[in-house]
Order: sequence, then C-alpha cells, then structure tokens
Amino acid sequence: MAAMSVASPPTPSGVPALAVAASAYLLTCGVGLGVRRGVLRTDRARWVHHVLFVLTAASSSAAVVALTAARQRAAALALLSVAAPFARLTRISARTGPHARTALAAAPAYVAAWLLSRGVR
Repeated sequence: MAAMSVASPPTPSGVPALAVAASAYLLTCGVGLGVRRGVLRTDRARWVHHVLFVLTAASSSAAVVALTAARQRAAALALLSVAAPFARLTRISARTGPHARTALAAAPAYVAAWLLSRGVR
C-alpha cells in the first residue's frame, strides 16, 4: 500500500481582504472624483458616497485584521496608516479641496500594503 501524503493546510493570506479594501477605496475615490468634476450628480443620493466610505473603512479594518492573522504584519501596519486620513475626512467638508487631498493621502498606504503583502521589500 502506498503511503498517503498529508497536505499541509493552506497558508492564510490577507491578500483577498486587502483586494476588497483597495477596490472599495478606488470606487469611493472614483465616485468622489466624478461628483467633484460634475460627471456624477448625487444631489438626491449623497448617502451613496457615505455608504461607500463606511464600506471602505470597514473593509480596510477587516484587511488589517486578516493581514495580521496571516502574519503579514508589515502590510497590516502599512494599511493601518489609512486610519489618520479617514478620521480627518469626517471633519472636512466634502465640497472642499482639502477633502479630496486628504482622501488621496490614503493611497500610498494601499500601494505599500499591497506590495508588502506580495513580499516586495
């Protein structure tokens, strides 16, 4: 009888959660940019952008937890830095330039987290 090999359990990865968080961030920024440029009108549905922001914040938090659980601590710490601009966004009027600049300040954290989660140092 041939010996059976036991497959090791798959290594957990925070990459899928990070992909969801980054996608939510890009979608939120896209809607915000569309509104700012006049391409999209959300006069009667401002809640859409707010829901997207909450989704982005929640999925980013979940990605930090997933990356930490997967022992991808450098990526988790990089992504954790989005908390500062996200907290500031709640205090800045959406109709101002600082709102857009603050939102974009989170972009490098997503790029860094993605690269670090892929082993790029």
